[in-house]
Amino acid sequence: MAETTELLTFLGEAVTPFHAVEAMTRRLKTAGFEEVEQFDAVQMAPGQGYFTVRQGSSLIAMRAGDAELGAGLRLVGTHTDSPNLSVKPNPVKGRDGCVQLGVDVYGGALLNPWFDRDLGVAGRVALLSTDGELESVLFDSKRPVAVVPSLAIHLDREANTQRSVNAHKDVVPLAMLGEAQQFDFRQWLAEALAKDDPRWQGARVMDYELSLYDTQRPGLVGIEEDFITSARLDNLLSCYAAVTALINADDSHWSVLVATDHEEVGSASTVGAQGPMLMDALTAIAPNVADNQKLRARSWMLSVDNAHAVHPNYADRHDEQHNPKLGAGPVIKINRNQRYATNSEGAARLRLIAERAGVNVQSFVMRSDLACGSTIGPITATETGIATTDIGVPTLAMHSVRELACAADVPQIVSLLEAFYRRLA
Repeated sequence: MAETTELLTFLGEAVTPFHAVEAMTRRLKTAGFEEVEQFDAVQMAPGQGYFTVRQGSSLIAMRAGDAELGAGLRLVGTHTDSPNLSVKPNPVKGRDGCVQLGVDVYGGALLNPWFDRDLGVAGRVALLSTDGELESVLFDSKRPVAVVPSLAIHLDREANTQRSVNAHKDVVPLAMLGEAQQFDFRQWLAEALAKDDPRWQGARVMDYELSLYDTQRPGLVGIEEDFITSARLDNLLSCYAAVTALINADDSHWSVLVATDHEEVGSASTVGAQGPMLMDALTAIAPNVADNQKLRARSWMLSVDNAHAVHPNYADRHDEQHNPKLGAGPVIKINRNQRYATNSEGAARLRLIAERAGVNVQSFVMRSDLACGSTIGPITATETGIATTDIGVPTLAMHSVRELACAADVPQIVSLLEAFYRRLA
């Protein structure tokens, strides 16, 4: 399937939120979208696509429609970040002849799978050039530079039954042999950047936002290659589906993609879903207060974030009537306590769109005795007043260093989002 092949390529490029936005930007530009500092409805040509990037890790893209803005927008919301191990500002430590890197755990990472993986390092680096100018550049080691070794079972006989992970003490990656005081991480980073690009020869690293990532490539797994395995499926699978659907969107309607950072830590930031980015864009295209209120009242957003597929080994963790299956189509996510923003009207309209597009959809409700996670859906609905419905592709091993989805679900979510943009209901 072309969508699956393209998704695997995208996942391999998008090793951090900064790289994800760069990968999305590249696809939008290839499709003819124009980058702008801010949106202006007066200057936007019908059928033309526009996008703006904020702080390198969030993006809003929009296709101007032939129809009047008063008909409302169709918006798809996703997030660019994933749980990871984030490199600390002064990371170098070590003992017993090994140099290690101190890391913070970003988001709700499932820590055990991070052990014994070949880890690269990537992100954004702030450089002081030899001309005295500050520049932000992307960095990717593109090779394993660290590993978090497990403790041998011979030294912990209860490892398979009682071992817990201390994020500060146990998750400290090994980077090289030697003494900590003899290794300058920032100097290593500067030299690596200069090797990749001679423009940065002699530049000094002033700061960075770097994280470790699993260097194993995304791939297909299974006797018949039914499964996609990759890091960051939550939520880059949704980002890929959304940008693909927007590129293919009908020129006659106003269609929007909002890809924000920091969902995994609550979305409270300048470029998170709780920040002003989306409202600023809506104000730019509808500056009159009354028109803006009317625009938002007539708009509809899909919050697209992966859903929990039923796990064959742990089926009792699901409500038996709401256990989404891999390969059975996108999932409508429902929680009456507003952890998801879906209501009956939005769910009904989405079911009708899916029916008309030939896409099967499923329903997910958390077990009544388990706490439910949340998404950007309720946050965006609260901040903007736009009716929002939560959906996502069923996934296993969510928040692991390597997650799993079904290849057959990829074209289904793309088709559903395309039908949403085409306003089949």
